Amino acid sequence: MSGMPGYAAATERAAWCDASDRVLLDFTGPKVAETLNGLLTNDVAGLAPGTGQYAAALTPKGKVIADLRVFAHGGDRFIVDASAAAGPPLLAMLRKFVNPRLAKYVDLSAGSCTIRVAGPDAGRVVAAATGVSRDALDALAAYAIAVGTIAGTPVRVVRAPDLGVPCFDVFGDAGARDAIVAAVVAAGAEPLDAASADVLRIEAGWPRFGVDFDENVLAQEAGIDRLGGISFDKGCYTGQETVARVHFRGHVNRTLRGLRSGTPLPPGAEIHAPDGKPVGTVRSSAVSPRLGPVALAFVRREVADGDAVSVAGGAGPIPATVATLPFA
Repeated sequence: MSGMPGYAAATERAAWCDASDRVLLDFTGPKVAETLNGLLTNDVAGLAPGTGQYAAALTPKGKVIADLRVFAHGGDRFIVDASAAAGPPLLAMLRKFVNPRLAKYVDLSAGSCTIRVAGPDAGRVVAAATGVSRDALDALAAYAIAVGTIAGTPVRVVRAPDLGVPCFDVFGDAGARDAIVAAVVAAGAEPLDAASADVLRIEAGWPRFGVDFDENVLAQEAGIDRLGGISFDKGCYTGQETVARVHFRGHVNRTLRGLRSGTPLPPGAEIHAPDGKPVGTVRSSAVSPRLGPVALAFVRREVADGDAVSVAGGAGPIPATVATLPFA
């Protein structure tokens, strides 16, 4: 792993990166839970204060406008955050459908920062930096919140599952960014570069909006359900009819799956079955120090995990095998 020191740090020790490009929205209002519940795929109304969840916003036809995280802070207040790519379509949807008499939101992105700490030793690093006990951090469920301080400034710590290793996001004011970084570095976190973080994400089978899926993809094609982002028990929300029909009475023709190979797999390349029939398309691709070349790809449902396929390459077909997600 000498060629990817950030990857080695995140899989063996602890590493940090700046995730402040995420869009951060503060929702309040007398009907804020009901408003978000009517727009998102998961059961926002069922969240207890200090907990959170993964979810998505859909078109009426069940296609993904954005994927996001929702955090309940109690007192009719929720924080929503989304990736930089998912933020603009999410904001466009909210401007159209959120009634300000029932719920209001403020964009906190410019005044906030998010520092991510990942790796087997991430809990110790974050505990040392924030004053939150290691036991409390270890006990956090995915998306749950702990409150600490760094340099006298309050910070929120959230457990994040999308890198496949222990991971915590530390949210604070933008002005506290340097102090947060200094604290986690002093506690032993090493730099995590974007390429290494992307390898971890792909290994974990976590799709990225704008790369692996977009507004042309159904929620279940993207694997939002596999990642716990859909409630099939709550009431009506935009796109629910399609989601429920797929879940209870049908299927999607393709899903996001894994590919493994001995050769790097070109993003965007067509995938073929042994008989030459097109069966999918490569999306995210990386060379994992642990697993070799891996990729996320849309693959038709009739192709089983473990099946051999080929991927179109510049020098000819590349042999690959369809794999179950997550890889690691």
